[in-house]
Amino acid sequence: MNNTRWRLPAVVLLGGCLISLIGFGVRSPFGLYLGPMTSALGWDRETYALAMAIQNLLWGVGLPVAGALADRYGSVAVIAGGAFIYALGIMGMSMAESAWMLHLTGGLLVGIGVAFTSFQLAIAAMVRVVGPAKRSLVMGAGTAAGSVGQVLYSPLAQSMIVDYGWSASLMMLAMSALVIVPLALLLPNDPQVHNEQPLHGSVTEALVEAFRHRGYLLLTAGFFVCGFHVAFITVHLPAYVTDLGLGRHVGAWCISLIGLFNIAGSFLSGWYGQHASKKFGLSVIYLLRALVLLALLLVTKTEYTMYVFAGAIGMLWLATIPL
Repeated sequence: MNNTRWRLPAVVLLGGCLISLIGFGVRSPFGLYLGPMTSALGWDRETYALAMAIQNLLWGVGLPVAGALADRYGSVAVIAGGAFIYALGIMGMSMAESAWMLHLTGGLLVGIGVAFTSFQLAIAAMVRVVGPAKRSLVMGAGTAAGSVGQVLYSPLAQSMIVDYGWSASLMMLAMSALVIVPLALLLPNDPQVHNEQPLHGSVTEALVEAFRHRGYLLLTAGFFVCGFHVAFITVHLPAYVTDLGLGRHVGAWCISLIGLFNIAGSFLSGWYGQHASKKFGLSVIYLLRALVLLALLLVTKTEYTMYVFAGAIGMLWLATIPL
């Protein structure tokens, strides 16, 4: 483990949770910019949605690359470098005047930045200092910290859009992403997990072994669905709420409420994962998600029913991560 005495487990956990809070919080209000940006620049919604799709694709593709680099060079350099890319992408997004510029900055660069500063990397760094026995609980804490970011950033971003405009608001988000750089210095660089035997073999060998494992393939398929739910709702729910004739603030508070209720959901999921079957827990979460989404389609849409939906889906939002 790292010999730096001040890098105690409590310090690492604090740094990791703050990185998770900012990294996830900064990207959580991107759906709020769909309406203002497309209206101001004369784009259709598909243009903005494609940028967010590219962003999520790069997040997914870039995450294993970021993980491999973190194992080789340490979490500090990877997360700090990712924060610079993250901020650069958001700055470029704020100045985008063409679709290709938006796709390059808000899609490609932000996607890479999100992957390299993701809460998964922060959680992995935290697990390294507490050991495998507390893995589920730490994953729940890290996921909940990301949700705190969603709670804070969504209404804050909406307020900044109203007061300063969408472009200046994005610049402020970019500045906050740079705070991740000093926080990364609090994390350990040693890839070895405390009290766990080191693993041997190349990344290629690990991937081949993983794709031969039926459980891994099923888990990946489940997380594909999970990612689709999270990305789709985050990007399109605010605009959908506006289409219903409700105020823009309703969409912002819905995203915030999702994050708030996910704090409880993540901690409950982390606790459950230490005491019961993870497979059964995942099955129940996906079933309940389907029922909540079905209920949204059937009920009358009002401000209050949207808030109830946000709370219900929030309990299940990232509760899959600790399991």
